[in-house]
Amino acid sequence: MVKQTIQIYARVKPLARRQQAGIYSVGEDEKSASSLEIIVPRDLADGFVNNKRESYKFKFQKIFDQEAKQDAVFESIAKPVAECALAGYNGTIFAYGQTGSGKTFTITGGAERYSDRGIIPRTLSYIFQQLEKDSSKVYTTHVSYLEIYNECGYDLLNPRHEASRLEDLPKVTIMEDPDQNIHLKNLSLQQATNEEEALNLLFLGDTNRMIAETPMNQASTRSHCIFTIHISSKEPGSATIRRSKLHLVDLAGSERVAKTGVGGQLLTEAKYINLSLHYLEQVIIALAEKHRSHIPYRNSMMTSVLRDSLGGNCMTTMIATLSLDKRNIDESISTCRFAQRVALIKNEAVLNEEIDPRLMIIQLKKVIQELKDELAMVTGEQRTEELTQEELLQLNEIIKTFLEDPDPESTLDVGADMRKIKHCFNYIKQLINRTNIPDRSLLSPDITGDEDTNTPEKKEELKKLRDLLHQRDNEINILYETGFI
Repeated sequence: MVKQTIQIYARVKPLARRQQAGIYSVGEDEKSASSLEIIVPRDLADGFVNNKRESYKFKFQKIFDQEAKQDAVFESIAKPVAECALAGYNGTIFAYGQTGSGKTFTITGGAERYSDRGIIPRTLSYIFQQLEKDSSKVYTTHVSYLEIYNECGYDLLNPRHEASRLEDLPKVTIMEDPDQNIHLKNLSLQQATNEEEALNLLFLGDTNRMIAETPMNQASTRSHCIFTIHISSKEPGSATIRRSKLHLVDLAGSERVAKTGVGGQLLTEAKYINLSLHYLEQVIIALAEKHRSHIPYRNSMMTSVLRDSLGGNCMTTMIATLSLDKRNIDESISTCRFAQRVALIKNEAVLNEEIDPRLMIIQLKKVIQELKDELAMVTGEQRTEELTQEELLQLNEIIKTFLEDPDPESTLDVGADMRKIKHCFNYIKQLINRTNIPDRSLLSPDITGDEDTNTPEKKEELKKLRDLLHQRDNEINILYETGFI
């Protein structure tokens, strides 16, 4: 089990030509952490007496400034999580920030240059490179691509998707089992045997995402998208399977509706986006509070899907994308505050191992056959599941002889065969039930002599027989426990 808080990183988007830069500085602390300080100068229009805060300082694991390249972001953020997923731990990487701050560029990447590839294609490339190197295990990989648009889930990799509108596809619904595990109905899992197949599935899903032009961004993603890589590994001949899933999440941009001035369908989308992000923030706040009994995961589809990623069995990393021009300083400060709350959440990631029932059945059958063969070699005879009719008749005669023998020292010897021992017990039980005489049912008329068993001699004889029977039971139990029968 690995216990750790959610790792938080910040990335500053490069400014466009006409944007006025805000005042900020990036510093390195002694404990290998980075700090971001944002300066908001006081506005003289608010008056001379102005107690408004000017400096905002936030700490992150690392801060990627405007010049940071995509490969550096992958190496620091995604590569450690991908390594954990290959080892059998669940992982999640999600980007949070306002519209136009660079979330989709960070997660998916740009289409203009190969070097602009984002975290998802680089992670796919890294995972398949590692799988090719490791020949000690058999790996299988599947991918899924879920889009949450206006609080409805859709499968971006559905085979009928290319000739359909988004609304025409079957909706992905959430189902919960008795153990409170989340299952997504109608979300397809597509197998990817190599990097090329996985990237083709990614491009298919990206082509079908809901994208619209807004005043904040010319190509704004209007939905939350969760690209999941499912990895299962097994050593040859072993019945243990390791299963892990790696969520790569591109959240829709948070934005102030009044600031964007959108209307109609875009206004409806913005409301759903802001509401789902509000529910996400509620979950984050609840998880950060100690002794909180209820976490509102079910308030939105996104928080339900990411339940394990937030305060569960997962190694989670967050990227706060910031647009630090003067117009967006307030939103950037809000994003940093959200990241600081996320950093308080502790996850407990456990190794996801399970036993393959089919392989276990095959192994057990093999062990049973080997034990039967060894037993046949020791006894010199091949045993069947049931006793033959001849063996049953012989056993019945041996039991009758034992019960009719007046010698208290006589023994019932049927050999080290559990089938015969069980039959003897069942046969004696039937005799007791048939005669319906407790304690004396094992005694023949020759032993009892008469109906008077209250004499001291008869009581002593009865006691000896009981002790002898108890002793034989103990001997059989010892032989059975030590594996001799």
